[in-house]
Amino acid sequence: MGKYDDIIHLPHHESAGHPKMPALDRAAQFLPFAALTGHDAAVRETARLTDNRAELDEIRKEELDLQLQLLREQLVQKPQVNITYFVPDVRKSGGAYFTITGTIQKIEETRHQVIMENGTVIPVNDIYEIESAVFDRDGY
Repeated sequence: MGKYDDIIHLPHHESAGHPKMPALDRAAQFLPFAALTGHDAAVRETARLTDNRAELDEIRKEELDLQLQLLREQLVQKPQVNITYFVPDVRKSGGAYFTITGTIQKIEETRHQVIMENGTVIPVNDIYEIESAVFDRDGY
């Protein structure tokens, strides 16, 4: 005869004063403990890649300036443009290049900004490339 043979077949005791814990909460007690809070986020942030800003030579800067002048003259016709520009990363060195397609609302010379109709503000110094059918007609 075994040590617990007298109680092995009795029903499991359930407390009358405490409700039964849901299985999900019970399982959560046994999840791994993260001793270094924020460590995973820091590792992910370090692993996140950024691009370096490409340095444009003077010839390319002049081409972009001419393209902006042509677009300024054509703003009334609302030409469609693709602008590729650099956005610096707020957390680490480098950033990313984005391309926006749309219509330019205005070009602010004093602030050196291009403002798109959707409200996106692009600093002129961050522009890498501009594409538009306007340049095809004018030979750019």
